[in-house]
Amino acid sequence: MNLDTSSVAVITGASSGLGAALATDLAAKGCQVVLVARREDKLRAVADLITQNGGRATCIVADVAQESHCERVIRQVIADFGRIDVLINNAGRGNMNSVEDTPTEQWRSMFAVNVDSIFWLTARALPHMRQANAGSIVAISSVAGRYGHPYNAAYVAAKHAVVGFIAALRTELVGTGINATVICPAGIITEWGDVTEGGSIGALYGQAIPRSRTIARDRSLATAPLSRMMSAQECSKIIIEAIEAGRGDDVFTHAGTKDIAVQTVQDRCAQEDRFEALWVAMAEAYHAQRGTS
Repeated sequence: MNLDTSSVAVITGASSGLGAALATDLAAKGCQVVLVARREDKLRAVADLITQNGGRATCIVADVAQESHCERVIRQVIADFGRIDVLINNAGRGNMNSVEDTPTEQWRSMFAVNVDSIFWLTARALPHMRQANAGSIVAISSVAGRYGHPYNAAYVAAKHAVVGFIAALRTELVGTGINATVICPAGIITEWGDVTEGGSIGALYGQAIPRSRTIARDRSLATAPLSRMMSAQECSKIIIEAIEAGRGDDVFTHAGTKDIAVQTVQDRCAQEDRFEALWVAMAEAYHAQRGTS
């Protein structure tokens, strides 16, 4: 897919992190970018930076966890520009709780922002892409959408749903000029890990990772095969390359994570065993935080 001055790209969760990086990079390619997020001040700061660098950016303040807001976003983009070439469903949020500690409201929140928003936006953008017989739909899932992680089951379940949704969508798009791609990143250096519902999942990992190395040594276990953290700019480059390439496989941005996902399908027990030291350390840290055992 050619990304140029005729392209209109809609990016949700564009006020910071990966969404802001994607908006900035797409604008640098000449695209008209439409930035969507709840935080108007941060959203406009990103848009101002883009325009100062010669790009074109429009802001739509919206909470994509609400269907009416998603409908408004697509309606406004079509009214303003008459087309949608790229829809990047980036908005998302995590949680930090054991299954038994997860409130129903938190479970539903995870699905509203991470899954429902993608369905609502995609379903409304598709008729316009079908009319043009062209377009690219991108959904940011996670490696948590391919294999399990403890103390954020609601998020893990939601991201698995994202993978399934895009897989089904692709079957409906066979023979069209529209592509759908799911992105499965691991750790990205953003604020995401500290703003998870129920507490900071980033802090939990920060406590557990060094402890897991001691557990691995003491119990003769393998050290968990963790990939290095990636910057939002590095990840954005990989995603944009995938959009430009057109139809392609699911995208794993971090080295080694696709191999882990494949192993999970082939032998889930073996994959879980590779992470045992980390999962034990996370259990220790979680219960220590809550004063439970």
